[in-house]
Amino acid sequence: MPMPVSASRRQPPSATTLRAVFANRGVASMLFLGFSSGLPLALSSGTLQAWLTVRGASLQAIGLATLIGQAYVFKFLWAPLMDRVELPGLAGRLGRRRAWLLPLQAGLALLLGAMAWSGIPEGTALPSWLSALTGTLPAAQARLLPVVVLAVALAFVSASQDVVIDAYRTDLLPPEQRGAGAAVIVLGYRLGMVVSGGLALWLAAEWLGWRGMYAAMGAVMALCMLATLWAPRPPAGLPAPSTLREAVLEPAREFFGRPQAVALLVAIVLYKLGDAFAGALSTTFLIRGAGYSPAQVGLVYKSMGLLATIAGALLGGAWLARLGLWRSLMVFGLAQGLSNLAYWGLAVLPASLPLMAGAVGVENFTAGMGTAAFVAFLSALCDTRYSATQFALLSALSAVGRVYVGPLSGYLALHLGWPGFYLFSVASAAPGLLMLLALRRLIEQRDQPPGAAA
Repeated sequence: MPMPVSASRRQPPSATTLRAVFANRGVASMLFLGFSSGLPLALSSGTLQAWLTVRGASLQAIGLATLIGQAYVFKFLWAPLMDRVELPGLAGRLGRRRAWLLPLQAGLALLLGAMAWSGIPEGTALPSWLSALTGTLPAAQARLLPVVVLAVALAFVSASQDVVIDAYRTDLLPPEQRGAGAAVIVLGYRLGMVVSGGLALWLAAEWLGWRGMYAAMGAVMALCMLATLWAPRPPAGLPAPSTLREAVLEPAREFFGRPQAVALLVAIVLYKLGDAFAGALSTTFLIRGAGYSPAQVGLVYKSMGLLATIAGALLGGAWLARLGLWRSLMVFGLAQGLSNLAYWGLAVLPASLPLMAGAVGVENFTAGMGTAAFVAFLSALCDTRYSATQFALLSALSAVGRVYVGPLSGYLALHLGWPGFYLFSVASAAPGLLMLLALRRLIEQRDQPPGAAA
């Protein structure tokens, strides 16, 4: 069997080649699909919480509303169904991924429109069915119950859309375009979150009101369907699993049949661990630990962080095309680990707004580069027969560190102090890099087109 070309022999492409990669229609479509993926997230989480707060929901109810997003954690449970089932009619014309994506986007648009008209206005009597259902629940909260129920459905359909978009990107983009595709989809995702987060709150407060804003977001979501129709059809590949049993069992059997499969899973969990520690308490640290005001944190941390993440993702995608996947993972992983020293500097130096802007910019810039490489890494590990199931599983696994470091971060910050905590976060990046060193040969093999010869 011919061996793949080593990354050390990879020839850096010219600027013309890089422009061609980013200008590719498949890569360009990732911008709009990333936007479609990011748009519903805040509308079922942060923006929804703001609506509940303004309408007088209790803190307990708002806290429970954070559970609405659990669909994003457990999306791997129904991903095999989306690998197995081909929607009749649409699949023949659009391919099996876009055939799923188009009705999911239509469903998201309809759900957002329904949310716009589901809240019972204040001063209006509750319908008898709602009164019977809510019992002794305060009227202010009972009026919003239909909105919350629809938000649960919104999160479920949005998580399903993410499964399909991840699988579509994996099927569509060859190895040399994975970095660019990852960078562009991160850009689109962040822009979608800006529109459904900051812009949506401004529209609700200053112009359209909450119901009008959700209706407008539904219209924007409907426009995303045009991007799905414009996106190219992936090249003909291996057929879909023939049975649901095959769709559930074969992805795991295929993955764990590879050499060092468990080591790959450990590397996925560890790669962003240092970044997860740094971000777990960053807002609390900047306000309580470093002494900045909430207004300063909101202005600098959110805006600077967003711009730096986008810039890092785009630059990371371009460099990934030059360096190859393994080198990019190593270089960007080292950079995102060392960037936590910027927060250590904030912990030991007097408060300074330019210093905070620089620290936030550096940390988010390197995190953006690491994210671009990491998304490309997950795509490279997927078999195109089961890309929906495998990417959903791998991305869920990658969230383990981000989800579960929070309680440990609070304990460490309390006992180590902020400077010691951020030095610990730098050290926590090392295990992931060591795993990559051990897996170099395997990762370089996954980074080559099928049939690449030595």
